[in-house]
Amino acid sequence: MSLLLIYLLILLAVFLLQRKMIYFPERHGPKQHRQILASLNLKSWPTDEENRAVVSRTQVASAKGTVVVFHGNAGSAMHRTYYIEALERLGYRVMVAEYPGYGARKGILSEAELIRDGITTAKKAWQEFRDPLFLCGESLGSGVVSGIVASKEVPVKGLLLITPFDSMANVAQHHYWFFFAKWLLKDKFDNLKNLEDFNGSTAVILAERDEIIPNRSTMALYEALAGRKRLWRFEHAGHNTLPLASWNPWWREAMQFLDR
Repeated sequence: MSLLLIYLLILLAVFLLQRKMIYFPERHGPKQHRQILASLNLKSWPTDEENRAVVSRTQVASAKGTVVVFHGNAGSAMHRTYYIEALERLGYRVMVAEYPGYGARKGILSEAELIRDGITTAKKAWQEFRDPLFLCGESLGSGVVSGIVASKEVPVKGLLLITPFDSMANVAQHHYWFFFAKWLLKDKFDNLKNLEDFNGSTAVILAERDEIIPNRSTMALYEALAGRKRLWRFEHAGHNTLPLASWNPWWREAMQFLDR
C-alpha cells in the first residue's frame, strides 16, 4: 500500500507539472530582447511591441513567397537563425514565429494557446504578404503547424515538417509508459487528426538516430498524409544534429518540391 501511495503521488506530481516537462522557454525582458536581435541583425515583426516573430533586417526584396517557421520546445525564436539563412538564400521571406511565454512575449504555455496565437501570426503574414504561404514546423512546432492547418483559417501552399510526430500523446507514452503518459497528457498535439484533410504538399525531414521523436512516430504521420509528400532521411543525424547549415542541398530540394 505504501508503494502504491508513493506511485500515485508521483503520478499526481507528473500530471500537475507536465507542462514544465514539455516547454523549455528562454525568457528575457524587452530591452535585452532588442539588444540580442540587433547583434544578430534581426528585428521583431510586425512591431517591437507586438513581437510575433523575428525577421532579418535585410529581407529579400522580391520574395518567391513567405515561410513562417514554428520552432521546437526549447530556447526561443532567435536561436533559429539557420532557417532565415537557408531560406532567404533561396529567395523566400522568412519569419520565425515566437510563442506566448517564450522570449520577451508573455502568455500561457499550452497547446490551445500556442495554436490560437499561431493562427493569428500566420493570418497576419498572409494578409500582409499574400500567396504563396508556407509553414515550417520543427518538432513541437509541427503540432502548432498542424493546428493552424486544421483551423482552415489560413491558405497554406505547403508544409516543411522537421522531425515531426504523429501525436504528442504517442511520443509521451514512448518515453513515460510507466506513468500512463498517453492518458495523463493535457496537450496532445494530434498531427494525424489535424492533417488528415490537408491536400497540399508536405516535405518531411527524419533523423534516423532521433532520440526524442521515435522514427515510427514520424513515419506514421508521413504514411497518413493524403497530399503530395516527400521524405528526406538523414541516417547519422539525431534530433538536434540534423544538417541545417544553409548550404546543404536538401533545403533547395525541399522548397522546389513544395513550390512546384
